Amino acid sequence: MLLSRDARYQVTVVAKHMPGDYDIEYASPWAGANYLPVSLSGTDASEWDKNTWPELARLAKDVPEAGIHFQNTVIYNRKKDITTASGQWYSELLSTSPWFKDTVPNFKLVPQEELPVGIDTATNFTSVCINTALYLPWLASQCLKNGVVLKRGILKHISEAAGLHHSGRPAQLVVNCTGLSSAKLGGVEDKNVIPARGQIVVVRNDPGLMASISGTDDGDDEVTYIMQRAAGGGTILGGCYQRGNWESQPDPNLAIRIMKRCVELCPGLTDGKGIEALSIVRHGVGLRPLRINGVRLEKEQISGLNVVHNYGHGGFGYQSSYGCAQVAVKLVAEALAN
Repeated sequence: MLLSRDARYQVTVVAKHMPGDYDIEYASPWAGANYLPVSLSGTDASEWDKNTWPELARLAKDVPEAGIHFQNTVIYNRKKDITTASGQWYSELLSTSPWFKDTVPNFKLVPQEELPVGIDTATNFTSVCINTALYLPWLASQCLKNGVVLKRGILKHISEAAGLHHSGRPAQLVVNCTGLSSAKLGGVEDKNVIPARGQIVVVRNDPGLMASISGTDDGDDEVTYIMQRAAGGGTILGGCYQRGNWESQPDPNLAIRIMKRCVELCPGLTDGKGIEALSIVRHGVGLRPLRINGVRLEKEQISGLNVVHNYGHGGFGYQSSYGCAQVAVKLVAEALAN
């Protein structure tokens, strides 16, 4: 979308899956999605997250049709989770003084006397939650408004993309945003890209807040989070973070554990009536496109073709999206200048 705002560029988007599709290969519609930074202070990733917040906040404030709204957020921390996979993944998010405390509004510590039993520390701030069913089509509409041509296609090799430009002429540059497919796409075949499986339950119940916690007692790769999508999109209950797991179907036993944990964390979900009072819309599974050694955001020449890579965002694609796109735009300009 950012490229399409520059009149110098004629942009064609080629994708196997488009907004409105639900497929295990297409992670975007399964995401919560929200802004809960897990990037470490001083890293490129923290800059991407920091530079994304202003645009998400602007959309939440001024563009209701984008499907984003502000949510009061509470992050709970148990010290016993510090060595677990989730505790390490969430380490910055769980900090009582994270880098983003000066980025998001209303950041504060929850007083000790207000902490639930078993919780050692907690933070409270304003964040956003995205209704992906509205936001993805909105993004497509913004691209169309700027003259972008959207078309479906399946590529075996990245070089094939150059022949699919809507002008009929070979593209001068290809931006590779293929996510998990970068593991198999010819010319890329990045073996550092693996799925990090997530499972959710979408319910109609109103939690009254967005919440997450440092860990669970159900397994090292299970996590707990609650967020209510904007504009009637339902409440997302999660989840898990299962690295290397390609299973596309929901696990019913995991679904029960997710619901129990979420109701325990937020009893107001069912007014204290337990999981039987959850009104379920659907169960879902998404495969986060994780890159083991971090996001790949760089330019490269493949068989003489200029390529800018922007993939491997794992579970933080939405919250780093504008920051990463800004870097990608700069890389495109550099590649074409050379």
